[in-house]
Amino acid sequence: MRKSIALLALPALVLGLSACRGQSPAAQSGSGSTDKITIMVGGLDKVIYLPAKLTEQLGYFKDAGITVDLKSEPSGADAETMMLAGQVDGVVGFYDHTVHLQAKGKCVESVVQFADVPGEAEVVATSKAATLSSAKDFAGKKLGVTSPGSSTDMLTQALAVRNGVQKSQYTTVKAGAGATFIAAIDNGGIDAGMTTDPTIAKLVSTGKGKVIIDLRTEEGTKAALGGLYPGASLYMPCDYVAAHKEAIQKLATAFVKTLAFINTHTAAEIAAKMPADYAGSDVKLYEQSINDSKGMFTADGVMPADGPQTVLDVLKESNPDVQKAGSIDLSKTFTTDFVKAAG
Repeated sequence: MRKSIALLALPALVLGLSACRGQSPAAQSGSGSTDKITIMVGGLDKVIYLPAKLTEQLGYFKDAGITVDLKSEPSGADAETMMLAGQVDGVVGFYDHTVHLQAKGKCVESVVQFADVPGEAEVVATSKAATLSSAKDFAGKKLGVTSPGSSTDMLTQALAVRNGVQKSQYTTVKAGAGATFIAAIDNGGIDAGMTTDPTIAKLVSTGKGKVIIDLRTEEGTKAALGGLYPGASLYMPCDYVAAHKEAIQKLATAFVKTLAFINTHTAAEIAAKMPADYAGSDVKLYEQSINDSKGMFTADGVMPADGPQTVLDVLKESNPDVQKAGSIDLSKTFTTDFVKAAG
């Protein structure tokens, strides 16, 4: 199904499929276990979501006794749409979607927390760097995000508001990721934008872009957002989690092994395990992009203690849905049960 059709048909799909969650091809057993789990990844080749493909490459899904079908959708917002429509069982995307969705009356929870920071950066076109050096300069600028409603969009709004700039004062541009983002920088379609590695490494290495806000490190994230802002995670509908605990435990065990691998191996060793086309023609640059970002990954998949509150605080400042929701129960947006039981 084409993405445009999925988006147009979402209301009907959600109404028709939410009542029979667990009847998708990936969850036909309905017995608490499943032969196959389908996961949509918000960009399989993005370093922030590296654990998804790396787990497959290392054979850890097979070792855990589970079949996982990884699909790729560059925008986290669109991946979320597919999950809500019952087309996939879970999403490897940003934790903040679970908070935003609760504000809209839906229960979704992170079952494995891959990263305790966003792993992204605001990159400005070198030609615009003289007049755009921080979020205080966002007013009047064209700012790229993967798509409206994505985590890059939510983070851009948060950075703007925290620096006295309202969303209405800048132009949000859907710039995608990778080649489309780089093209937008090249042709002046955007002045700056929120993106990830390896796109960041490519822009900086070629001199086309400069990092002005770095959310790939704890230091940079705390300075910009006031605390740790957990990013990449595996999140799933709460009812699906409750109905498939055995399978999700196997899945979580596989991912925790991968996180341990990342934390005990060099960027070069990690890159060597990934598909060759992820590095393209520049293996060293790909290794650098992993090295620049690998510090964001948790060692055990556990949610950082103060992370959810930081996310809620940030979204309360900039997200209309969260602002209108009033009360958010953070305990329902994540669980550490599966990763703590992984062995």
